[in-house]
Amino acid sequence: MKFSKKILAGAVAASLAVSAFAPMANAEVSASVGVASTYLWRGFELGSGTPAVSGSLDYSQGGFYAGVWGSSGDTTAGTEYDLYFGYGGEVGAFTYDVSLISYIYPTGQFSETEGVGDFMEAIISFGVGPVSLTYHDNIAGTSDDDIADGVNRYAFEEDYSYLNVSVALGDFSVAVGHHFEDADDAASSVTGDATHLDLSYAYNDNLSFTASAVVASDDGFEEADPTFVVSYSLPIE
Repeated sequence: MKFSKKILAGAVAASLAVSAFAPMANAEVSASVGVASTYLWRGFELGSGTPAVSGSLDYSQGGFYAGVWGSSGDTTAGTEYDLYFGYGGEVGAFTYDVSLISYIYPTGQFSETEGVGDFMEAIISFGVGPVSLTYHDNIAGTSDDDIADGVNRYAFEEDYSYLNVSVALGDFSVAVGHHFEDADDAASSVTGDATHLDLSYAYNDNLSFTASAVVASDDGFEEADPTFVVSYSLPIE
């Protein structure tokens, strides 16, 4: 799935601009802050023993939403902030959500990215009862020309995608995620073709615990020790 980066960047900017001027009578603005013992991302520990501090600001109206999320704690990529917008809803027990998210790294290894639209994913999610499925497709990232020139400007090649299936069992949840990354140049590969398993427990609405491990990988990541994460989030009234 390929889209024009300029069109996507304009769509992100336009959606955020619309949210600023839309009538607030039926709209909601929310914010939250959080801290985690490490930066865990799709089965991989991206931190180096430093806690990750994050925060988000969201606007929603009807099924539409847009927002920004920022975090520290990624050793290689440095600080990060994400811009996103999407639409979600439900029909009976069936839920759905479609969104676009742009990842921006002002510091660290990927600081050469030009900004909104240069590293972006399209995401689609479906859920029925306690079961949910989410698919991510990287629609803007490192190009074949970048790889040929030896330039590592983005976290992933454009052919990277990710699939996650999760089941909620009361306060517990189980998730299996798989990275699809078939890099022509092994040096440009970030995750390889890898599968991870997450087991989580929510003590309450704020405090949660997660044990995560890569259980299969063509790059040997499954040899790494499992990661245990304690995270605490707090909505801002």
